[in-house]
Amino acid sequence: MLKWFSVTPAQRPLPSVLMSALFVLTFCCVLSLLLGAGGLAPHASLLTLLGHGSADAEFTVFHLRLTRTLVGLFVGLTLGIAGALMQAVARNPLAEPGLLGVSAGSSFAVAMALVLGASTATLTVGIAQIGALIGCLCVIGTAKMQGQRNDPIRLVLAGAALSSLLLAMTSLILLFDQRAADEIRFWVTGSVAGRDTSTLISVLPSMLLALICILYTAKPLASLALGERVAIGLGHKPRRIRGIVIIAVALLVGAATAIAGPVAFIGLVVPFAARALVGPDIRRTLWLCLPLGPIIVITADIISRLVAQPAEMPLGVLTAIVGAPVLLFIVRSHRLPTL
Repeated sequence: MLKWFSVTPAQRPLPSVLMSALFVLTFCCVLSLLLGAGGLAPHASLLTLLGHGSADAEFTVFHLRLTRTLVGLFVGLTLGIAGALMQAVARNPLAEPGLLGVSAGSSFAVAMALVLGASTATLTVGIAQIGALIGCLCVIGTAKMQGQRNDPIRLVLAGAALSSLLLAMTSLILLFDQRAADEIRFWVTGSVAGRDTSTLISVLPSMLLALICILYTAKPLASLALGERVAIGLGHKPRRIRGIVIIAVALLVGAATAIAGPVAFIGLVVPFAARALVGPDIRRTLWLCLPLGPIIVITADIISRLVAQPAEMPLGVLTAIVGAPVLLFIVRSHRLPTL
């Protein structure tokens, strides 16, 4: 164990780090099934998992808690991967869907769809992904406007301005439609509660497309980190790679936002932790983001159920409490890392 910590992150064996992360994720999933804000005690939940619970206990554990655990797995995975991809393509450690207006663009598109009468989960997911795509294009356009090396702080400020504008427009739209305001209320702060598995099933086709995009771009992104000239010399086309990554991020963020709302800072914290554990290689980072994202989201969801019993703290509020110090730490670093 001491030897594991004595080597640099890039020298740590990825399989052992992944196995450790999967063990932690399994533990978090079990805790998510055992703990909650309701009246079902942990020991009663454990008996239910072992097949000795009442009908009400089985409904609580296998319908309510299991579903939100699966949603937490999906949201953490998608936002963690999306954050890593955004940071790699922008070569900026502060690039994150929640900070740069991608999630806000997705939420705005969902609000517009609800005002116009949309109600089916499939339509909502598709509209959210279109909004995320527009947000991605705005972010990348902002990053390239000056025609020079990206300034991480300037990019975050532009993203914050874009997010504020879109959120204000969303609030203004909802003032004139009470039905849409009631349906989209959970998007304001983010939540994994009250969802159903049919929503997860509806996004599987787009997730398959995103997976294909990621598999196609993982190796070129690693080359792109060495510079555009190196990537071109190795036979890659940076502009095409960036376009495919933008599509993958839009699919991932749009699906997560349609299901759970704009859960901020997950796309910032997860890649940051992954790089600290296995180094900056995007291929290693993406692998570790798979378990780290769900670990952070499920842990935050468990805490959100327990800190304000019998009510629940919104998940987005808790992730902001955790993510804001990480953002400040990165910004206050003596040398802001470049990807």
